[in-house]
Amino acid sequence: GGNTDVKTRLVALQLAKLLGQPVIIDNKPGASGNIGMELLAKAAPDGYTIGMGSFGPLAVNAAIYPRINFDPKGFAPLYLLEKSPLVLVTPAAKPYRSVQDVVAAAKASPGALSIANAGPGGAHHLSAELFEQAAGVDMLGVPYKGGGPASTALLAGQVDLMFEQTGAALPSIQAGKIRPLAVTSSRRLSALPDVPTFAELGLPAVQVSNWMGYVAPKGTPQVVLDKLHAAFTQAAAQPEVQGRILSQSNEVGGGSAADFAGFIDAEAQKWSKLVKERGIRME
Repeated sequence: GGNTDVKTRLVALQLAKLLGQPVIIDNKPGASGNIGMELLAKAAPDGYTIGMGSFGPLAVNAAIYPRINFDPKGFAPLYLLEKSPLVLVTPAAKPYRSVQDVVAAAKASPGALSIANAGPGGAHHLSAELFEQAAGVDMLGVPYKGGGPASTALLAGQVDLMFEQTGAALPSIQAGKIRPLAVTSSRRLSALPDVPTFAELGLPAVQVSNWMGYVAPKGTPQVVLDKLHAAFTQAAAQPEVQGRILSQSNEVGGGSAADFAGFIDAEAQKWSKLVKERGIRME
């Protein structure tokens, strides 16, 4: 029922038509995606088992977990489906009306402002770490067991701030329950045209997307990879898929398999550097 499940089911419906084969969704949650990726790494490289790879298991988890049972580079990237920007939000009852207000308050009382996240090592958490590093401030990170409990705490005013997925935050923003302060995209979002990017506010390093795409086991024959890439490209171009991505203020991915591989490498370098500098570890 989460974003990756819903999007993958939409894509799978299109893939089944294009490939003439049933596409079965087999959710393997747990350990921030590590369990699913470990199973994929052990699957036969024949093109019949593919996986949804994302921000955590492909670019972050190797840096924060003491051990993972797969090589994040041991997959054949197929297709980048989407990039999902985040938005820094605060409850409407809180006094912060800009990022400048937040920075000023955090510098005045280091460690006093609280910022929720959906668990260590996720995009919510690392966005906050990146922001603290770029702005030179120290806040109290409050981890929850998932984005739902974190956003519930935010709406209740139990925390001061949160980096939230834009699509998830929009209903509460539109209802006036939370106030958007800045977005982590490179450009302003059409759904939030009055909300600045962090780059506009002098913090260009705070650019984050919680992305997802599809990968196959390493060793899958190139002819099979090419066929799958073509099918994913066609599936993602269907109105049902495009509409769901864009309706959540997300960016459509696309590009070649090589583009996706280069993107994963760049993300892994970026986040492993931050994790090391901030001393982030998963116990």
